[in-house]
Amino acid sequence: MAMVGLFWIAEGDVYVGAKPSGLAAGVRLTPEGVVALGDKQSAFYPWDEVRSLTVEDAPVKSLKRQVGVLVDLALTVGLGGSDDAPAMTVRLARPESEATELTAYVAAATGYSQAEYDLSLTLLTRMTEGEATLRTTLAAMAEWGRTREGGSPRAPERETLLREWAEGGAA
Repeated sequence: MAMVGLFWIAEGDVYVGAKPSGLAAGVRLTPEGVVALGDKQSAFYPWDEVRSLTVEDAPVKSLKRQVGVLVDLALTVGLGGSDDAPAMTVRLARPESEATELTAYVAAATGYSQAEYDLSLTLLTRMTEGEATLRTTLAAMAEWGRTREGGSPRAPERETLLREWAEGGAA
């Protein structure tokens, strides 16, 4: 399992945000469509019905954010605060329908770099451009996940992977 940008890739499965477990909310991307997982958002959206896919509320790294995360962690652990994981909104637009908002949990403890966030949004846009593009992109991501050992790569490698996938390369 590894995090690359806003994506969590576990063997051949690609998720937006963290891979959910149990009844937790999550979003899985498959060659057939977008799968909303979890107790209150279980649904399937075929790609031919998806006009756009974006992510909002994803925490982007900044010095202020990193200090805030440390303060929140201290309060959570030291004062018995909430153990709720931070979530982001995956917005799915379909023709002749209001946008659907799905929840996915954040996989990056201190947030995502601005570059990874931007590249991830580019990649999500690419996936909605057509079936051939979608299948090529998801296949490259899944293949990388199946052959990856040793957890998440460092930031420069993650950015390189996102660029290659967004440009249609097999990374």
